[in-house]
Amino acid sequence: MAFRISDACIACGACADTCPVEAISEGEDRYIIDADVCISCGACADSCPAEAIDED
Repeated sequence: MAFRISDACIACGACADTCPVEAISEGEDRYIIDADVCISCGACADSCPAEAIDED
């Protein structure tokens, strides 16, 4: 199951920097996780200072 970034995202980019498979990209107002690429490792959730990332 892939992770999802909520509206609480502050667009800091910490999640994208820690993703081992580069599944995270910058969107219009927050970062976005590509569910087809995400390996559900949780590195992004652990690195998010806003706690904006949860399993979908």
